[in-house]
Amino acid sequence: MAGEVFISYSQPDRDCAFELVARLEGEGINCWIAPRDIAPSADWAAEIMDAISAARVMILVFSASSNQSPQVRREVERAVHKQLSILPFRVEDVLPSKSLEFFLSTQHWLDAFPPPREPHYARLCAYLKPQLAAEPIPPSPIVGRTAGGAATYPFDISQLQHIERQLAGYIGPLARHLVKTTALRAAGVDDLVSRLATELDSEPQRREFAQRCKP
Repeated sequence: MAGEVFISYSQPDRDCAFELVARLEGEGINCWIAPRDIAPSADWAAEIMDAISAARVMILVFSASSNQSPQVRREVERAVHKQLSILPFRVEDVLPSKSLEFFLSTQHWLDAFPPPREPHYARLCAYLKPQLAAEPIPPSPIVGRTAGGAATYPFDISQLQHIERQLAGYIGPLARHLVKTTALRAAGVDDLVSRLATELDSEPQRREFAQRCKP
């Protein structure tokens, strides 16, 4: 069953996550959380990806544990790719790791410490209700320059796809999101490649990436 709110959490925060779901659903907010909402014998990964695609908001129960969880990172990456609103619900006073910082640095955060957590749950419910009551905004696709001159980027789709493929060879699926968001700020192809190269770990990799991006 699809839910308006997808709950992302790491296993050590299970009790908090399910307590949060009970509180939200008590307020009439429909949630999806694993493993409760995964059908028996279903493909676990596919169910999670489908649930993220169907949701309107992701609540990330953020802690030191979720900060280091590869599964949480994959869920957040998927949510960003689907242009899903992400709300980190910080249950511990920790900063996001480098792998999550890129996705979460511009998000609105809610702190859920110190205990007790009930006032923080109430504040979360009050925040979510008007967000979910508003009409959903359809995602905007990446488009290139049109014949009429209206353009979102100073280059075309084929250029973006070529650069994305090259970057994916170094950092994997994250490349799509990086190319999309960085292109919004880039002045041209050279500027885009230069900005993306800073995401790579070494100078040889940056030079190699720039070379591969040339037409």
